[in-house]
Amino acid sequence: AYEVADAIEQGDFPQLREELGDLLFQVVYYSQLAREEDRFAFDEVVDGITRKLIRRHPHVFLDGDLYGKPDAAKLAEAAVKQRWEELKAEERAAKAKEPQQLSLLDDVPVALPALSRAAKLQKRAAQVGFDWPEALPVLDKVREEL
Repeated sequence: AYEVADAIEQGDFPQLREELGDLLFQVVYYSQLAREEDRFAFDEVVDGITRKLIRRHPHVFLDGDLYGKPDAAKLAEAAVKQRWEELKAEERAAKAKEPQQLSLLDDVPVALPALSRAAKLQKRAAQVGFDWPEALPVLDKVREEL
């Protein structure tokens, strides 16, 4: 996926085509391995992403209809972002093993590169007020929380 992002950033469409092929191969390959172990099939992957896109983008897929006409003009960007965060929170809650211990940080992948993971963790922490323009107040907050 990093090679795909790099090809996009570089505007290198021949390379993008190649990298997307590599990425698609991974999806098909691991879906086949899963099918051979009776875990899931490729069509379930496709169905899952289709359902997720419809669920997460109600401003595009009206009434959950894949073929409905988008009505994004009626929703302000802030409303779309707010709804996105609400949907993500609902999904996290549904996946939580123990809902009473649900954390905004639970689903941040541990396999992310360190800097990407740190940025994602900070973005999540900022959503609940853990964000400061300067470093010194951070130490005060850490002491307060300890």
